[in-house]
Amino acid sequence: MELHGIFPAEDMSWQREANCLGVHPDLFFPERGASTREAKEVCRGCVVREACLEFALNNGEKFGIWGGMSERERRRIRRARALQRRVVASA
Repeated sequence: MELHGIFPAEDMSWQREANCLGVHPDLFFPERGASTREAKEVCRGCVVREACLEFALNNGEKFGIWGGMSERERRRIRRARALQRRVVASA
């Protein structure tokens, strides 16, 4: 495992198996209001979709399609997880 400063670097080997490997990145970062359908279609059925989504959630990716989800969709997941952590912590 590589070291980045004093913290271990995140394992990014999952990217080698991604459906989007070799696809132009602009597809996953559409202009505001543009369709995300094509990017999400690339993600559909991708074997590393979950790892990609978790990467985006863990790293606060604010733009683009990651793991087949837009920032708005990822924001909902982050909120739901935060709420669940609060419920568990208060139990």
